[in-house]
Amino acid sequence: MPNHHNQPIILTFGNPNTPEINPQPLNLEVEGVGSEVLTSHGSFVNLEVAARNAQKEKKTGGRVRPASQIHYHILAERKRREQLSQRFVALSTMVPGLKKMDKTSVLGDAIIYLKQLQERVKMLEEQVAQKTMQSIVLVKRSQLLVEDEGSSDDTGGPDEQPLPEIEAKICNKNILLRIHCEKHKGVLVKILSEVEKHNLAVMNTSVASFGNLALDITIIAE
Repeated sequence: MPNHHNQPIILTFGNPNTPEINPQPLNLEVEGVGSEVLTSHGSFVNLEVAARNAQKEKKTGGRVRPASQIHYHILAERKRREQLSQRFVALSTMVPGLKKMDKTSVLGDAIIYLKQLQERVKMLEEQVAQKTMQSIVLVKRSQLLVEDEGSSDDTGGPDEQPLPEIEAKICNKNILLRIHCEKHKGVLVKILSEVEKHNLAVMNTSVASFGNLALDITIIAE
């Protein structure tokens, strides 16, 4: 009598006539697609695509900008470009002889024009510095009062005396005075005293007689 204690006992449930089904492993690999996994949402995700997306998020710090922020940056960039275009238009109106209106030509011609203006300003400043006369003042009436010891016989007062003519020329820090006046004793001393009252230092003085009654006095002061 055979011993049945060493043989395994198989218990089945259901219809005993149902054919045995051998489970086969599920192959999710598709040619040209690569390995896929089943997510918790019930959809398949390509592993290579998921790896690339994860790498991108890692480079960007794992943060994705929202659509509102992207839209804001687009509007800000558009506004910046509009302002830049308006400034180029304004600059083109200030540059004379502009032939082309593209940004490169406008900017290049503006730089050339600015350099020309700088050279012009420099030349004008040099002309002013080298100019021998900045102003000429003809004084037809002077407040210079001279006591003439030799004119005590004159009956007229000071207002009746011929008044001197004064010409002043200014060059840098130097002043050239030319005075045409009547010949009086002490007139030169009085004139030099008046010049020094204006905080001027007399550098040179020359006196020449003009006829018997007039003097030409030249004074260089600083």
